[in-house]
Amino acid sequence: MPLPEFKQLVDEARSQISEIGPNDLRRMQQSGEDFTLLDVRERDEQAKGIIPGAVSLPRGILEVNIDKITTDKDRKLVLYCGGGGRSALAALNLKKMGFRNVFSLAGGYRDWREGDTY
Repeated sequence: MPLPEFKQLVDEARSQISEIGPNDLRRMQQSGEDFTLLDVRERDEQAKGIIPGAVSLPRGILEVNIDKITTDKDRKLVLYCGGGGRSALAALNLKKMGFRNVFSLAGGYRDWREGDTY
């Protein structure tokens, strides 16, 4: 069980970033929208399944290796993790690095897999 401080950090990050829901992501994918989907989970989590089209970039190396994915600060990026907390924190860091079009997937892989709606 995460410490209450983790929830506080995530809530603070969420107040400063944009989130989309699983159905929004599905619509973006089905319409052929141009964006990069980043899976910021650890490799062992990714081995259990990924969202089709995602690029693996674990949160621990995100900031140092984002330039291997894109240097375009206007590129639309959608980040996801297991439940939406780590991707919110990662999105905030990318925003602080100057990326202007960053979104976190609310509910993460769990809600995407379950097909929950927002």
